[in-house]
Amino acid sequence: MTEKAFVKNAADPEQVMAAKQKVESANDKRLNDVREVLNTVRGRRFFWRYLGVCGVFKTSLANDHQIFYNEGMRNVGLNLLADVNEACPEAYLLMMKENQEE
Repeated sequence: MTEKAFVKNAADPEQVMAAKQKVESANDKRLNDVREVLNTVRGRRFFWRYLGVCGVFKTSLANDHQIFYNEGMRNVGLNLLADVNEACPEAYLLMMKENQEE
């Protein structure tokens, strides 16, 4: 997936400022989406399940090419975890508590 450039002329301060606002707006939307999901028990369960599926909590060591696959999956999981921690760090602690009880 290629990203669209927000600035055609990096020497133009107005274009740079407008691009910065677009990026911040997109980031705010992403974090608000994550917060919305984390505000539900089902959403936290979803995140927790995929953090496990992606292997965030285990080593990627394996035989032959499997390690590359494992590291790719782990990278996705680490991105999910980063979103959780940026959007709502207390939700991670709540997820841990909720899943220890199961």
